[in-house]
Amino acid sequence: MAGEDRKQGKFVPWALLSPGGLFLALFFLVPVWALARIALSTKPSRFEDPAFAWDFSNFSTALSDYGPQFGRSFLYAGLATIFAFLVGYPLAYCIAAYGGRWKDLLIGLVVIPFFTSFLIRTIAWTSILGDQSSVTAAVRTVTGNEEYRFLGNMWSIVGGLTYNFLPFMILPIYVALEKIDFRLTEAAGDLYATPVAGFRRVIFPLSLPGVFAGSLLVFIPAAGDFINWKFLGTPKLSVIGSVVQDQFLVQLNYPVAAALSLILMAIITVAVLVYSKLFGTEGLAA
Repeated sequence: MAGEDRKQGKFVPWALLSPGGLFLALFFLVPVWALARIALSTKPSRFEDPAFAWDFSNFSTALSDYGPQFGRSFLYAGLATIFAFLVGYPLAYCIAAYGGRWKDLLIGLVVIPFFTSFLIRTIAWTSILGDQSSVTAAVRTVTGNEEYRFLGNMWSIVGGLTYNFLPFMILPIYVALEKIDFRLTEAAGDLYATPVAGFRRVIFPLSLPGVFAGSLLVFIPAAGDFINWKFLGTPKLSVIGSVVQDQFLVQLNYPVAAALSLILMAIITVAVLVYSKLFGTEGLAA
């Protein structure tokens, strides 16, 4: 009986993994395989499907023609991640350390923007910071520059990305900080450490798993986003997400669009692996 129980126990992990594995296969591996077939197909004429032909020229076209868009996408995503950290970490720290009985309410206020559509939140900024808005008029009056504009530049796009993905940075950092016993800083003070040194040597290292998770949750979707560019930027500042949309829905050049998507996925995957190697992920399971 004991031997049979052990044999049956070997199948338990596989049984638990099978639903997730099946979901991953159907909704990730199969679409990626289909995308790869399209990327290796020849460009179809209008109203025809791409013909698979091992055409690797689509990848060279994607890299040679749209290199600047790749660069801008990762630049904007990187800046948004940095700004989200600079804003989100102090906020998460204050809630975790000083929130007291108001913690749940404060975290709720962080999550509330998710109750509104991503698209609506982005469009709202065009009203708040548009050329005809009261905010822009006030800044023009104070600066004396009647041509000043908030929108239509790199920083408006980065600002939109930071705002829209900020909760993704705050929540993981808050979870990591909430697990920390802040009396450790008092112990560090007993060892003659200043409050700044205690934070730098004790609290911040213990919160790095949250920083790691938050930065990935911000950077990855921000790199492929094009909604903020569409409403807050200009055509001259196009990003790779806008190019993919144009190639798929306007130009109907499915092979190049698929190649762009695969290259974007590959670059992000390599970046995540390098980031994981440099900063480690052991603490994420703690």
